[in-house]
Amino acid sequence: MSEKIDLERIPTGVEGIDKIIGGGVPRGFVIAVVGEPGTGKTIFCIHFIAKGLEIGEPGIYVTTEESRQSVIRQAKMFGFNFKEHVDEGRLVIIDALMGERGDPWSLSRLDIEELVNKIIEAKKYLGYGHTRVVVDSMSAFWLDKPAMARKYSYYVKRVLTKWDMTVLLVSQYAVTTSLGFGFGVEHVADGIIRFRKRIVGGRLKRFIIIEKMRQTPHDTRVYEIDVVDGKGMVVLGPYKLTREEISYPASLLRKILSAEIRKELEFTNIEDTNDED
Repeated sequence: MSEKIDLERIPTGVEGIDKIIGGGVPRGFVIAVVGEPGTGKTIFCIHFIAKGLEIGEPGIYVTTEESRQSVIRQAKMFGFNFKEHVDEGRLVIIDALMGERGDPWSLSRLDIEELVNKIIEAKKYLGYGHTRVVVDSMSAFWLDKPAMARKYSYYVKRVLTKWDMTVLLVSQYAVTTSLGFGFGVEHVADGIIRFRKRIVGGRLKRFIIIEKMRQTPHDTRVYEIDVVDGKGMVVLGPYKLTREEISYPASLLRKILSAEIRKELEFTNIEDTNDED
């Protein structure tokens, strides 16, 4: 690894990950956290928010695929008392799944502008200073219009980075349907942290690789990770798995590329229509 660039970095809450990205995520960055279901993305995001709370940084957690209570229960499994921080006004969990009437921290619909406005409202509520933000996941906002993924991701980044926030944007990959829902986020992100899983010797193993981190001489090796009861995510160390082995099969990549080309054409048509209007 080359000489470390002098930037203010914030710890992720997973010590082993901080070591492979030069000490932490650069403050103010927008990071894409991508991977298949069950690879550890949400647990990583919980660590990220919990670490911020530990060192005095408030947090905003947007959940689109679990309820607020589910996130609180999951955090408690790893020793993090999110409910206490919510009650003390240091953590806002925006529930975009349940959308309960009368709940000030919920979304009435999966609309990208409503998302951004609600995050800014939460930021004002939490007060001055650096804030950690998680959106888990962004994929929910373009499931019915994948061509808009890049545009929506750019909008989120352009607005939120003005508010002294470091942001994790989660995106899912639906491998069973040969569709990738993360490419919009990856195009605009300052960093890409990819989680993968694989059956090795009859056992499920999880891996992480830092594919991109601007202004950071990061480690490019594949690392094995594990989730430990009562503790959370731990990095076990470098794994003898090549980048090719951790990549998607060529047949799947061709399908994803084809889907991306179709999305680009759809996006171009949308832009052309808007210009005509």
